[in-house]
Amino acid sequence: MLGFELDFWDYATFASLALAGVAGVLIFLFVAGLPGRIAISRKHPDAEAVNVMGWAGFLAVVPWIQAFIWAFKPTDIVDIRRFPREEARAIEEENARLRGVTKPAAANATAAAPVDVPTLSASDAVDPPGRDATKN
Repeated sequence: MLGFELDFWDYATFASLALAGVAGVLIFLFVAGLPGRIAISRKHPDAEAVNVMGWAGFLAVVPWIQAFIWAFKPTDIVDIRRFPREEARAIEEENARLRGVTKPAAANATAAAPVDVPTLSASDAVDPPGRDATKN
């Protein structure tokens, strides 16, 4: 049809070009998602933002480099909105959500267990339990 015959070497060339194209796409996917994976594995509090910046900034290069540096930033945070244990638990839940992993049922049960808080009535405020009302 084209005036020449395709032999083994032509097909080997096509296969190697296809293989190089697939390898290029896989390398692109690996490198573009690298800052996000690093931030998630380091339990970074801004892991989702690092991940988005890594993917969105890959073609412009400079934002990807900033996301890569941000992924390695020390994460000693002092957040006045939550106590340190609550902040650590919130970061862990967010990173588990980003990884696609659900928390174990035992961890959810202990975290959500109600705390028994004694209630006081108005009469207890005047005369606390355990105190003899006849003694002053």
